Amino acid sequence: MLKTHITGEQLFEKLKNIKLGGTVCQYSLKKCQELVPIINEINDLKEAKNAVILAHSYISPEIIYGVADFVGDSYKLSKDALTTTAKTIVFTAVRFMGETAKILNPEKEVLIPAREDGCTLADSINAAQVRELRKQFPGYTFICYVNTTAEVKAECHVCVTSANVYTIAENIPNDKIYFLPDKFMGQNLQNHLKRRGLKKDIKFYHGTCYVHEDYGIEQILKIRLEHPEAKIVSHPECNATVVENSDFVGSTEQMLAYMRETEAKEFLMLTECGLSGRLQAEFPEKKLVGSCTMCRYMKSNTLEDILRVLKNPLPKDRVTIAEDVRLRALKSLEAMFHYNRSK
Repeated sequence: MLKTHITGEQLFEKLKNIKLGGTVCQYSLKKCQELVPIINEINDLKEAKNAVILAHSYISPEIIYGVADFVGDSYKLSKDALTTTAKTIVFTAVRFMGETAKILNPEKEVLIPAREDGCTLADSINAAQVRELRKQFPGYTFICYVNTTAEVKAECHVCVTSANVYTIAENIPNDKIYFLPDKFMGQNLQNHLKRRGLKKDIKFYHGTCYVHEDYGIEQILKIRLEHPEAKIVSHPECNATVVENSDFVGSTEQMLAYMRETEAKEFLMLTECGLSGRLQAEFPEKKLVGSCTMCRYMKSNTLEDILRVLKNPLPKDRVTIAEDVRLRALKSLEAMFHYNRSK
């Protein structure tokens, strides 16, 4: 999926409605004209090097609307990574997402341009800790959120995303489940299964996403008073009180679909600001109320670094996974695809 050269005016038309984070994600015609040369250089280089760019919805708008070939949440991008015939994948996100692409595409080069490629959630647990937990909880099916390293995925039975965690937990035949690393998603999973009348013993780890853990009921109550018609849309990485008081809860792709399809015109979006930018760009008739939070890791992906890794990647930019780890992690991803469709 290759892009032709874009003009400053064309880019401005795509980005003009985005107004987030002070001046960080606001676009004048002049700014767009300044961005166009590097965008066109990247797109030319992609074609020359048979490369594609995958961008998570939390990435900066000039990347999403300027150079990305695939945009979405971690689940959608995991599937997109399987479909591309390109030799090189530039994954503008964080390292664990690039590792997922590498697990599924071992023959391809996967590059991560992020200057800060960590993640507070993924970094909260390692493979040794999972092995210890499996000794403590024998007989449990270990489910890991996709926001984990390849080494952690290799120690778990099934990988899930925010889009399919409930479905997969329901479909797994075992009544004993250990979920990691997100404690809020674990609590939300526990509550979901109780509402469904499914008696499963759910234990979970204590990790959190620093972006989502800051959202609280106070924000929701304030918006309910000031904007009674607004819909509250949240991510399952938020705490249980936020989730229980939201009008819709889902992955970034599910949230975007809900806001697109509902007749409501105002929304409080409790997730990273990148999704707010997508809403403003793609559905300018919809209005955001309240505030969102930017992820420093996602926003450390820049056009300059994308160009750099396409031209001359450093060893740290390349995603490498030991083959034995990759094969074991692949089993957890294959189990995800299996349980997501089984009933």
